[in-house]
Amino acid sequence: MESTKDTSLPSFHHLNDDHSKVALIEGDNSTSYSDLHARINCMATNLLDGKSDLNEERIAFLMPASLDYVTMLFGVWRAGGIAVPLNVSSALAELEHALTCAGVTRVVANGEYSENISDLCEKLNIKLSSVNEILTDKSGTLPEISLDRRAMILFTSGTTNKPKGVVSTHKNIRAQITTLIEAWAWDYDDTIPLFLPLHHIHGIINVLCCGLWAGASVSLFPKFDMDNILNEVASNSYNVFMAVPTIYVKMIQHLDTLDDADKKSITNGFRNMRLNISGSAACPVKVYNQWLELTGQVLLERYGMTEIGMAISNPYDGERRAGAVGIALPGVEVSLFDDDDNLLDEEDKPGEIRIKGNNVFLEYWGNKEATEGSYKDGWFCTGDVAVKENGYYRIMGRSSVDIIKSGGYKLSALEIEGTLLTHDDIAECAVIGSPDEMWGEAVTAFIGLKPEKTMVYEDLKAWCDGKMSPYKIPKQIIIIDALPRNAMGKVTKPALKEMLP
Repeated sequence: MESTKDTSLPSFHHLNDDHSKVALIEGDNSTSYSDLHARINCMATNLLDGKSDLNEERIAFLMPASLDYVTMLFGVWRAGGIAVPLNVSSALAELEHALTCAGVTRVVANGEYSENISDLCEKLNIKLSSVNEILTDKSGTLPEISLDRRAMILFTSGTTNKPKGVVSTHKNIRAQITTLIEAWAWDYDDTIPLFLPLHHIHGIINVLCCGLWAGASVSLFPKFDMDNILNEVASNSYNVFMAVPTIYVKMIQHLDTLDDADKKSITNGFRNMRLNISGSAACPVKVYNQWLELTGQVLLERYGMTEIGMAISNPYDGERRAGAVGIALPGVEVSLFDDDDNLLDEEDKPGEIRIKGNNVFLEYWGNKEATEGSYKDGWFCTGDVAVKENGYYRIMGRSSVDIIKSGGYKLSALEIEGTLLTHDDIAECAVIGSPDEMWGEAVTAFIGLKPEKTMVYEDLKAWCDGKMSPYKIPKQIIIIDALPRNAMGKVTKPALKEMLP
């Protein structure tokens, strides 16, 4: 069993008493690593309230990106508890599921978030506090934290089933961070904005924890504030930028509304960065190319999930391919398996992605059956299907929602969506398989059109001719105002299946 004997968390060595570098920026305020370290230790001491160790007590917190959020996350860890970050956009029923599933005993929330959850906490007999009610200047003896202890419970997105509580240990978290520190060349001088939801691994690990591990400066935003963030970009405040594809689409659309001078100052701000990353959902090739043309930045696309952190990435140095997620990250084993659980050694054959490594989670909280069912022969089964092409993995989609079995073919919904998005009149689209007696599943496209545009099926079918194989062309289209999405911008395809005629 590995353990740490210093007064900070395992290997977050920049969180020490004599480090004056700015760690966090929140509006006009900044917090040094030294002050953040002291604040975390005070929070941990007060959470302990005389105990020697929280012994993996589950403490949830409901707050957006902020100094208080960071204090809670690291304070719970430092006191020996399990952090349960909650989604600030969740409905009460979703919050109730998370709290009861994880066996949470305390919730910390501020302001409006405290008001929103107070009745639920009373109903569940869970103590509700604010950061100000807990935090004092008192700092005391804190427990040693071994790397094999449980550290965090994050909930799966619930796009295919009811959200499960994913338990990661400190060892898992360290592996997830260090592989990205190496692969993406994180540096002490990096600065990055953080506006992604902080109940999700993308914001927590890829941005916040990697930034603090490296000694970088992280600029905190409660949500994506287009104007303020782009103003900072134009001022060259950042040299690393991470977002989901929908954010890049919104920025591209916004840039088209600006005059030449303002547009140039922003695009130059991105051009001057060392790295732009897209993730959490597939980045359409059209968006990838538009961003390259506007900013000169070759987006780095990667692949990961709540249970494993990041596993595959396009290289920092080397070729980045549009539509591909790259190669296995350092310390992560990746293989593809067919439907009969045979290892696929040949390229160009689709198979399920399976993962091994210290990055892989410990368990689903309180769900032994689901935990055991997610492994085969020691490999974690992601449920995602990919194909390896010239050494790079390309995601075809989730086996349950993005792989369409039609007329004997296995079709990638993501590939079809990528082609449809090149249509000038289509703003967004999602493709699913609908039950069909002849084909087994028929390719069905839900399409959101650009303003004042119309579309009929025969015209789209004619447009598709020559752009995709005949068996991939949608058999029907359904025009909708907007696709249903979760907090990370992923389309919730089960909701689309309920909309089928």
